[in-house]
Amino acid sequence: MAVAVSGGVDSVCLLCWLAEIGANVICLHVNHGLRANAEIETQYVQDLCKKLKLPCKIFYWTGEKPSSGIEAAAREARYKFMTDFCHENGIEILLTAHQADDQIETFLMNLGRGSGLYGLASMRRVTYRDGIKIVRPLLYVPRAELKQYCDKNGVKYFFDEMNSDPHYTRVRIRQNRHLLSEKLGISDARILLAVQNLGRVRDALDEEIAEKVKEVVNNCRAIFSDSFLFDLAPDIRLKFLGTLIQKIGGDEYQPRLNSLSNALDKLQYDCKFTLGHCTLRRLGQKILVVPEGTKTSFRTRHGKPKSERPKKEE
Repeated sequence: MAVAVSGGVDSVCLLCWLAEIGANVICLHVNHGLRANAEIETQYVQDLCKKLKLPCKIFYWTGEKPSSGIEAAAREARYKFMTDFCHENGIEILLTAHQADDQIETFLMNLGRGSGLYGLASMRRVTYRDGIKIVRPLLYVPRAELKQYCDKNGVKYFFDEMNSDPHYTRVRIRQNRHLLSEKLGISDARILLAVQNLGRVRDALDEEIAEKVKEVVNNCRAIFSDSFLFDLAPDIRLKFLGTLIQKIGGDEYQPRLNSLSNALDKLQYDCKFTLGHCTLRRLGQKILVVPEGTKTSFRTRHGKPKSERPKKEE
């Protein structure tokens, strides 16, 4: 396995715990070159790995940086470095140190945005990115416990000054989250319980949608009747279309909710448009989804789309 280590308390603690249990891991660290202490942190991570007798790989994000959206760009670069390394070295699992406070903050941020089920269910323990399994073993461990471990054992860690900048929504939530417990009696444990409950509903819905997608996808294209789509409940309809586009288009994420809503509006009539690197077309009562740039014919090798062929008798 590989483990992402920034030098902050969460990832440093995870690295030490993995070393304690004798896990076969390699540390991956990305120096984004965005902070004055970046090189000092990189050297510390290397020294810590040497002390723990763990291999370490350092990446440098060089070149021109974007003037806006720097956090998102840095995150994309970080994952690209790490997942490419995993592919090149036959590593299937990448561990990250997201912990319980991150989960709570994500929930509250998404609540403030008016997110639906998938946003409120927040982060998953296990996801996939560029074909690599991302595992978050600390997702329900509070940051205070990680800090306590490091302080007790004399393990040094670095503090990112961006984590105290109230310009960021996540930081403002972090600085004021205590009011939920003190003023309203809503504890962290209760929020995490709500997230877990929402996560179970999300997972059940995902299973149902995966079966629906499996019914219509054949050779990286999908053909189905309009009733197959519009007879679904509205929320499931949106998620079905998003999952279908993600699978056929190959994007890391599904299109945004408003884009999917607009797509559903268009698909009520004969149309042809692109979304998420897919071409969507409706003709009469049939709907087609194919990779962008490929033919938009409704004909299949067997004459009829998979979802419309008669089932064989037992």
